[in-house]
Amino acid sequence: MSNTSKNINYAFIDSQNLNLGVKSQGWILDFRKFRVYLKDQFNISKAFLFLGYIAGNERLYSKLQLFGYTLIFKPTLDIKSKGRRFVKGNVDGELILHAVVESQNYDKAIIVSGDGDFHCLIEYLEKEGKLLKDNCS
Repeated sequence: MSNTSKNINYAFIDSQNLNLGVKSQGWILDFRKFRVYLKDQFNISKAFLFLGYIAGNERLYSKLQLFGYTLIFKPTLDIKSKGRRFVKGNVDGELILHAVVESQNYDKAIIVSGDGDFHCLIEYLEKEGKLLKDNCS
């Protein structure tokens, strides 16, 4: 890995995409271990975790903060479709905005997501020399 150990590195994490991606592989994500991995592997000093706020999950939110995440909440929507109800908390806009606004505070950033919704952000970070790249893709 390049000189990431002397840089100030931030992570911007789409929690829903991360969680669903891990579950699709038959695993359950250990958020505590994942935070340690981000610090050890990429020298991430600040990890923003973007998620939809659901009342009743305060204990989970407290644990995530103890693990070292900075939580950014998005109000959720209750959606009914084809007789099923699900909760949606689309965090894409918030993640992009925070990554750009915070860019004055970090040297390099990683984006953790399972989809291509952040293509414009990746292009911006690359152009600014702020995208942390590694051979783990």
